[in-house]
Amino acid sequence: MKQWLEKFRQMKKDQILILLLTGILLLVIAVPAEPSDKSEISVGQAVPETEYAQPDMKERLEQQLQALLEQVDGVGEARVMIILQSDGKKIVEKDLEQSHSQDEGNGEGQVSSSQSAQSSEATVYQKDSQGNEIPYVTEQKTPEIAGVLVIARGGGNASVQQEITEAVMALFGVEAHKIKVMRMK
Repeated sequence: MKQWLEKFRQMKKDQILILLLTGILLLVIAVPAEPSDKSEISVGQAVPETEYAQPDMKERLEQQLQALLEQVDGVGEARVMIILQSDGKKIVEKDLEQSHSQDEGNGEGQVSSSQSAQSSEATVYQKDSQGNEIPYVTEQKTPEIAGVLVIARGGGNASVQQEITEAVMALFGVEAHKIKVMRMK
């Protein structure tokens, strides 16, 4: 440590400045920048109507699985088909209003009691940049997968079939009997 301090003291001002600027540059490179693509919607953000339904979710999952499987040794070329049981669900924020009222006695010496309760529910909306009201999404559930079909060049090999089945089970949480692996002709 003392050697480092001695070398630092012997440096010229220009060398110290270059060292300092290099350190700042490395720090700026190492700190991750915020993503400029704001198309992803996180929980609790308002969802534009155009992104409220995701019809391409199935195709995107199929393409990603196909690309991954083609990288596995022994699989070769592959085609994937995913059947969705549901397209997922977006849960919107709701305002709940509840009112309770209680009435006791009727003023004539008789004891009577009545209670009433009312509740109402209203969806919370937020305005987008164009002034449109859009529902405020608090939670987004992923689509439920009913089954997966994989056709691969190496699909005739039992060990490759097992690896593909285990990969699909791990990625999508689908039971083994809902996954079919076949050999491509």
